[in-house]
Amino acid sequence: MTKSIKNASAFSLEIKENGIGVISIDVADESMNVLKAEFAEQVTEVLDQVEANKDIVGLVLVSGKDNSFVAGADVAMLDSCETAEQVKEIAQLGQNLFNRIEAMTIPVIAAINGPALGGGLELAMACHGRVVSDSEKTVLGLPEVQLGLLPGSGGTQRLPKLVGLQKALDMMLAGKQLRGKQAVKAGLANDIVPNSILLKTAIEMALKGKPVIKKKKQPLVTRLLENNPFGRKVLFDQAGKQVMRLTKGNYPAPFKIIECIRTGVEKGTKKGLEIEAQRFSELCMTPESKALRGLFFATTAMKKENGVAGVDPIKVKKAGILGGGLMGGGIAFVTTTKAGVPARIKDIAHEGIRNAFKYSFDILNKKVKRRFMQHSQMQKQLSMLSAGTDFVGFKDMDIIVEAVFEDLSLKQNMVADIEANCNEKTVFASNTSSLPIRDIAAKAARPENVIGLHYFSPVDKMPLVEVIATDKTSDETISTTVEFARRQGKTPIVVKDEAGFFVNRILGLYMNEAAQIAMEGEPVNKIDKALTKFGFPVGPMTLLDEVGIDVGSKVSAILFDAFGERFTVPSAMEKLIADGRKGKKNQKGFYKYGKTAKRSFIDKLTFANKGKQVDESVYSVLGVSPKSKLKPEQISERCVVQLLNEAARCLDAGIVRSARDGDIGMIFGTGYPPFQGGPFRYMDSLGIDNLVEILNGYKAIHGDRFEPADVLVKMAKDGKTFY
Repeated sequence: MTKSIKNASAFSLEIKENGIGVISIDVADESMNVLKAEFAEQVTEVLDQVEANKDIVGLVLVSGKDNSFVAGADVAMLDSCETAEQVKEIAQLGQNLFNRIEAMTIPVIAAINGPALGGGLELAMACHGRVVSDSEKTVLGLPEVQLGLLPGSGGTQRLPKLVGLQKALDMMLAGKQLRGKQAVKAGLANDIVPNSILLKTAIEMALKGKPVIKKKKQPLVTRLLENNPFGRKVLFDQAGKQVMRLTKGNYPAPFKIIECIRTGVEKGTKKGLEIEAQRFSELCMTPESKALRGLFFATTAMKKENGVAGVDPIKVKKAGILGGGLMGGGIAFVTTTKAGVPARIKDIAHEGIRNAFKYSFDILNKKVKRRFMQHSQMQKQLSMLSAGTDFVGFKDMDIIVEAVFEDLSLKQNMVADIEANCNEKTVFASNTSSLPIRDIAAKAARPENVIGLHYFSPVDKMPLVEVIATDKTSDETISTTVEFARRQGKTPIVVKDEAGFFVNRILGLYMNEAAQIAMEGEPVNKIDKALTKFGFPVGPMTLLDEVGIDVGSKVSAILFDAFGERFTVPSAMEKLIADGRKGKKNQKGFYKYGKTAKRSFIDKLTFANKGKQVDESVYSVLGVSPKSKLKPEQISERCVVQLLNEAARCLDAGIVRSARDGDIGMIFGTGYPPFQGGPFRYMDSLGIDNLVEILNGYKAIHGDRFEPADVLVKMAKDGKTFY
């Protein structure tokens, strides 16, 4: 007979007739299971019951929720700690509990459906075996590095023993997650089954005793690197160099992860756990982790908000896309695959339609080839996409996203076409990157339905969208558009309808300053390196090549027309356009592309000219001789303070609703260094008075474009901060 031991705990024990105890994890008032420090007592109580009952021959841990095993530890719990010692106690508490599970004489099996992340995976790894469901939602990983932390409850010690050093480093340093099949292949899980028989399989595994870990046959390179001290030294040293190359030393957590793993391998698990708890507590107090946790809380809060407080969105059931180019294809892809909404593309040319379908096919086919999805799933998702050169099927569309050329009259005609061919509630969302939405809606019969929805390229990867409302856009349209973007997997911020909106306006001054520095003769690659050292994923010159020098020039001109002298277009832009340089798209920009970028045999032999190669002819076009005069810190400071100054102006003018939204917009839209928490948090940490002083210093040298924003001057005087 099955016996249940019920209490108010998040951990309940049920004893089956066959002697298997099933511990069900169900955290009240949480959509997903998360681990909290106060659960230690509850877990201890349940484990005491298990060990006291000699009839229990095995134990299975399973989630009481249908969407997650355990999605990680409660981040708010860590954020509330005031000292490193408090954090260390939490880490040691987790370590001791998981050590106790691992040391149990009866077999303990984790039955995993949904995410098992962070502390959730550390709990599962303390068990003697793991069975995972074949659900798409089942993922296993240790993503703590994304919060500036490391796995603090034994993860750095247990993962390498299960999957090997190289795989463990790869997972922890990048926060990578494994799907069910990948987890089994890597040795992280013992079996994968449909969710319908997950618990049954885990119970059967427990009845057979502790699973025997099968030694996988290792490739020769793996044996050389992982099974001897010299090879491991090479492996750890290379991992450190790779981390430095990718992070420029701006993120301390990856280096501490390497240290913890290395300590465990070289000095034993006990010493490894000691170092793990110590480094975990130290990292939790760093400004980098605090900034990354702040970003986590901000994005979590945004997911619960409507576009307009108190105004519910209309659920989008069908969507139309106008324009089958790169942007249209990307928008259609996230609409069908992420939002699960059927999308119909309209383009005037069949070639545009083919390109849009190819966009989705290429991404999905790559997933099939990598065995991330089945071919039948790919076909199902592609079947949600349809297209035509007319408006057939548009009558019952809930939202239309327009992604045609940046031509005002064309976009106004699109509004008229939609109003004629759709229903009176259909939302018209323009993906314009520069044209004011009020101008696009100027001739609209129903301006309340017109809104901006600015995606960033490539659409399938960039997480941000700007939702741009005019003074005539209805609240319902705003909430509907925000919710639609969120279903597409995007992080939407609502911004005011001004030229450049928020992200491109701020980026405009940043890019202009980089161009001014280039006109002073600073080498192109040095400018880029200075900004990547600061923390940007790519430098401004590379970015200009990527987005298109012609596009950058056009946006700069629009910003100049709107805001005047401080947005004066650098002469560099005119010279580059006159020389036919558009950047990567016509393989002619600041850098070499195509055949001209190929390195010589001698270069390859001597490892010379690695990475992007500057097209030296660009200097003669600009009329300068490259000569390095400025320090990298001076280059990055000049570009960044322009960005900060304009961000402050935007917030003061109500272009963004809050400093929080502005920080998220810049991080997700431009790759602004996440470890700083965003431009507004960075201004607070830098000191508003210091920023004003720096701007005035540059103003004295370079003129009025460095004039401090009025709001910064006032804040410095009053001793105020953004947060």
